[in-house]
Amino acid sequence: MTTSVHLASQLAVNVLDARSLLTAFGVLGVGVVLFAETGLLIGFFLPGDSLLFTAGLLCTGAADRPVKLSLAPLTVAAAVGALAGAQCGYLIGRKAGAALISRSRSPRLHEGTKRAEELLERYGHAKAVVLARFVPVVRTVLNPLAGALEVPVRTFTVWQAIGGLVWTIGLILAGYALGSSVPNVDRYLLPLVALILLASLLPVALEVLRGRRTAKADGGRQ
Repeated sequence: MTTSVHLASQLAVNVLDARSLLTAFGVLGVGVVLFAETGLLIGFFLPGDSLLFTAGLLCTGAADRPVKLSLAPLTVAAAVGALAGAQCGYLIGRKAGAALISRSRSPRLHEGTKRAEELLERYGHAKAVVLARFVPVVRTVLNPLAGALEVPVRTFTVWQAIGGLVWTIGLILAGYALGSSVPNVDRYLLPLVALILLASLLPVALEVLRGRRTAKADGGRQ
């Protein structure tokens, strides 16, 4: 009976809701979701940022929380999923990335592709790969796009690993720190997730502003 109830809860999971995913699949689900979001083009809609933050919060283990996660296994699963996913996406891109993107009918995916191309053109391979980790959809399409554009394997691997570790560990620890210090923070989870999503766009916004200032400065010298 218990097994059937657990199976039913997994089948009824809402893949767009971080708490639902964590309740149904736990730490293993985090790794699988991050692999799909960063490695497979079909995973662009998955909630990577909010999943990491919520998972970190749930590691604090308050009694009224629906699931208790352990920080060390969570961090390992998240890092492995994110790094392996990005590398898989890159390899897919080397084989057929451009064709897969062009065949997609999703406006959101094509918009993400455009932003990924802009990142690569404006900031170069290393910085673009790191920044893409913090932008939803862009972190999905940049990896196969980098493969399709033949970004050097060593360059991509080093910088996607750096960006992946900063992204996963940073968001998990942010959720853990907040959950440990603020009583009943669960009540404010939705506004907090919205803030996390906005904050994920901040690095790129700052780089865009910096690039515009540099362009204006260069134009003034000419």
